[in-house]
Amino acid sequence: MEWLVRALDLVSKWAIPLFLVGIPAAGLARGVRIYEAFVEGAKEGFQVAVRIIPYLVAVLAAVGAFRGAGGMELLAGWLAPVLEPLGIPASVLPMMIVRPLSGSGANGILGDLIRSEGPDSLAALMAAVMAGSTETTFYVLAVYFGAAGVTRYRHAIPAALVADAAGFAASIAVVRLVFG
Repeated sequence: MEWLVRALDLVSKWAIPLFLVGIPAAGLARGVRIYEAFVEGAKEGFQVAVRIIPYLVAVLAAVGAFRGAGGMELLAGWLAPVLEPLGIPASVLPMMIVRPLSGSGANGILGDLIRSEGPDSLAALMAAVMAGSTETTFYVLAVYFGAAGVTRYRHAIPAALVADAAGFAASIAVVRLVFG
């Protein structure tokens, strides 16, 4: 088992430097004009960033308004009786609601939870694992699909929400199993 730890340590130390050298080296070997390709990609990335700004502002404003109006606390209060028998602290519910909407909002909730309940509390551990194992579903749909001009989300929404639910359930189960 010690060899595995050493191997993972070696990979973690050298992965980024190898990518930083390996990708340009592979491009040079294929005759790609590296600098020109990089600048062109940067231009395209900047154009995408400019196109997604309105969608980003809309999502962040909606999340902020919901939290600021007290909707989050109200919803957590209503659902607490259902969550407690499932072994889910009510203080984790805001993470489950906000994470599909906004990554920065979810990070704020995680920070608040860590400050209020402590970094080693069951709720903080659950929320941290949830933050790492779920996606900002509606953010992705609103921002990236909007920027790409995709208007029909037919299968994307249910599939993404099922994946989020699986991530939340797995987070709860793993944290309960590992930390009690």
